[in-house]
Amino acid sequence: MTDVTLYKDGFCISTDKTKLDIGSIHAFLSTQAYWCLNIPRDKVERSIQHSLCFGVYQDEKQVGFARIISDFSTIAYLGDVYILEEYRGKGLSKWLVETIMNYPELRGLRRWILLTGDAHGLYSRFGWTSLADPSKWMELHNRNVYTSHVM
Repeated sequence: MTDVTLYKDGFCISTDKTKLDIGSIHAFLSTQAYWCLNIPRDKVERSIQHSLCFGVYQDEKQVGFARIISDFSTIAYLGDVYILEEYRGKGLSKWLVETIMNYPELRGLRRWILLTGDAHGLYSRFGWTSLADPSKWMELHNRNVYTSHVM
């Protein structure tokens, strides 16, 4: 994988996993991210190990995150995208998505997918649309997986 580190307006985006603040990522995902509330730290750690990750930083402080699950040939799933609330409105989410979509090993994919409940406007700027034919998609979704005793 190509390591990418970019700087802009006092912020940094990097794919260097050694820079990631796992505690900060877990804190946000487990308490503020509607899609994975209560996610255990070990699940966050494992998801990071098996994903291409993009951290957003101001100095050494992690202020945002996103990760990609991909075969780097045909498909990529974009998930766990966030910018801390106090850093929103600075164009960081747009810069983050642009950086991800321009990542060398992700160019030329046949399909990108993501789930969002509130950021359609952000992704549509980059060509994302609603599913052309939702009848072709299926899912197996356990929305209570992090609150049940069986994991």
